[in-house]
Amino acid sequence: MLLDVKGLRVAYRTIYGNLEAVRTLDFALEKGESVAIVGESGCGKSSLGHAIVRLLPPNATYEGKVMVEGKDVFALKGKQLRAYRGNEAFMIFQDPLNSLNPVKRVDRQMLEAIRTKRTMQGEAYDEEEATKAALDGLRGVRMPDPEVILRRYPHELSGGQIQRVVIAMALVMKPKLLIADEPTSALDVTIQAQVMKLINELKAEYGMSVLFITHDMAVAYTVADRFLVMYAGELSELGPVDKVVTKPLHPYTVALVNSIPHKSKKEGDLISIPGSPPNMLAPPSGCRFHPRCPKVMDVCGTVNPEIKQVEDRLLRCHLYD
Repeated sequence: MLLDVKGLRVAYRTIYGNLEAVRTLDFALEKGESVAIVGESGCGKSSLGHAIVRLLPPNATYEGKVMVEGKDVFALKGKQLRAYRGNEAFMIFQDPLNSLNPVKRVDRQMLEAIRTKRTMQGEAYDEEEATKAALDGLRGVRMPDPEVILRRYPHELSGGQIQRVVIAMALVMKPKLLIADEPTSALDVTIQAQVMKLINELKAEYGMSVLFITHDMAVAYTVADRFLVMYAGELSELGPVDKVVTKPLHPYTVALVNSIPHKSKKEGDLISIPGSPPNMLAPPSGCRFHPRCPKVMDVCGTVNPEIKQVEDRLLRCHLYD
């Protein structure tokens, strides 16, 4: 097992009160496996990713355990934490245009990452060797003319090229865990497909585990082995990707699958989920999905269901008590 998350809670102190973004979340990620974290905006997906790499803002508080190959991430400090980021866990952020320093050329930023890795491992740094490694990284992400790309500034590149540069940095660092937070949301459909194909190829070639964070189940389907469906900071359903899509069990997962655009206008309107996600400063009592659930029961409004094993899935729903 590569990643083991136990009882994770993430909250943010705000002027309006305490906002709980992730609530007692448990899941695991095996070596070489891809898990997609899916759900509506504001369900806690990005907070989960930031907690795993310890990049939460100063107003955040967290509890529980995040273990990477038996190492307690929340206990890491100083050099240990810097060595963990990049070497063991690497995060690709949502907006590629904000992922790189706009005043530094690509080569300076990639070489800086390589220098940091060598220093952390107590190895000698050679700029010529590092430049070759940077070029190999760009070739690894199928970037044409890597020598030209290295000499450019971020504003001279397209969104897809910047995203490939960031993935190339991940290749250079060779992390065990790649966390991709909505890596295709700012890209056009053609580039989206290329990036997803690239992530699959790199996973197979380098044996990396991938945590893919997205609100788009159709995109996640192309890269994931399992789906972890989140709602209002909690796990709703976790299971094999094919089973979750073809036979969803939780009412929220059913609603997400039904809302995937796949019909033409002649066949009728798209099916949307009624209502809106809850205000996390004052979440509803009981099951957090019950105000929007078509199968709500009396118990749903007062008792939050426990996680239970149903067939090959984990579920949080009173329908399966």
